[in-house]
Amino acid sequence: MTTVLIVEDDPLNFRVFVKILTKVASLEVKGTENVDEVIQMVSQKEVDIILMDVSLSNSFYQGRAVDGVRIAQILKSDSATDWIPILLVTAHAMEGNAERLLQKSQADGYISKPIMDYQQFVQQILQFMEK
Repeated sequence: MTTVLIVEDDPLNFRVFVKILTKVASLEVKGTENVDEVIQMVSQKEVDIILMDVSLSNSFYQGRAVDGVRIAQILKSDSATDWIPILLVTAHAMEGNAERLLQKSQADGYISKPIMDYQQFVQQILQFMEK
């Protein structure tokens, strides 16, 4: 079974993503904002892809507040975790933001919130998992 890790600080968004991914795509879903847990799950290959919110209010790494961009940088800079596909998910969908965020974070893709087309959302995730 394919497992999606959702790193999201909004409980409503988390529940919506879980419902879409489990009901529409029959995927297994895990969630956490704890950076150490994220790194551990990826290192132990417990998850197959990450949906990473860009703006996180409750995530800390080595005593410092971090956002989704920084967590993606941490994962992509370590050979034990750089294999994981990371899709940034954000409401900051201004023109040029996707390219800037992808370059800075080294993430693999970008999805804008709110999610309006559930099928397209699932297809984007499945496409990155196939690569």
